[in-house]
Amino acid sequence: MRMPLLAVLRRAVLGTGIVVGVLGVAPGAEAQELRDAYHQAPRDTVSQEVYDGWKQFNLNCARCHGEDVLGTTIAPHLIMSLKPDGPINTKELFMQTVCAGRPEKGMPAWCALGMEIPTIEKIYSYVKARSDAKVAPGRPAVKREG
Repeated sequence: MRMPLLAVLRRAVLGTGIVVGVLGVAPGAEAQELRDAYHQAPRDTVSQEVYDGWKQFNLNCARCHGEDVLGTTIAPHLIMSLKPDGPINTKELFMQTVCAGRPEKGMPAWCALGMEIPTIEKIYSYVKARSDAKVAPGRPAVKREG
């Protein structure tokens, strides 16, 4: 019985991969992580506070202010807002705006909805890092302590 060409190639590639895999591992050699276009390593490493801010931003703010703080048609991006010459140029003003909201513009008062001040501070640390170009778009990684 003849084997289809695709099956022959599959066996050849898998067999070669196993041989290369076995022969390519030398004692003491460090394994490299597999990366592809859909599973890229994080480009930035950040503190736990900034990482938690990234998570909270994505949970609570990104639906209006956009993924990676880049804004949408609903709400402005915050990168320019937190610049020294922007409308929200201090931490205190950011905290006040998030806590009290901007009901006239459709932004809810997050403190009235149960968001706590430490959570807002974490969001600020992430948004400020994006505004200062210290964190690139995408998911950051947490710095390992020690």
